[in-house]
Amino acid sequence: MSRLTHHRELVVWQRAMELLKHSYDVARRLPGEERFGVAAQLRRAAVSVPSNIAEGHSRIHRAEYLNHLSMARGSLAEVETLVDACEMLRYAQPPQLADARDCADQIRRMLGAMLVKLRE
Repeated sequence: MSRLTHHRELVVWQRAMELLKHSYDVARRLPGEERFGVAAQLRRAAVSVPSNIAEGHSRIHRAEYLNHLSMARGSLAEVETLVDACEMLRYAQPPQLADARDCADQIRRMLGAMLVKLRE
């Protein structure tokens, strides 16, 4: 399917791993009362983005790859929503969320381009 031999070679996967780190940094700063709420959900969604990219890349059929990239995009939207919630609830200020937002924006564009290309 792909000319790349391993998912670690995908720039989108590499950026998704950076988003995972940024998301964990944001979650770490949240109040203790959110440990099982927003923080836990943010970590789960952030882990799901690179995980789905990797799993899709390892699949044999294009339709499976597309499905996993679509799931990664859904998890990415969840991360973005949770980051927005952190700001809205005043758990974090925009500068503390900027790296996560920038990374998410890049990933969203890359996933969109990949989905278009794979549908050709």
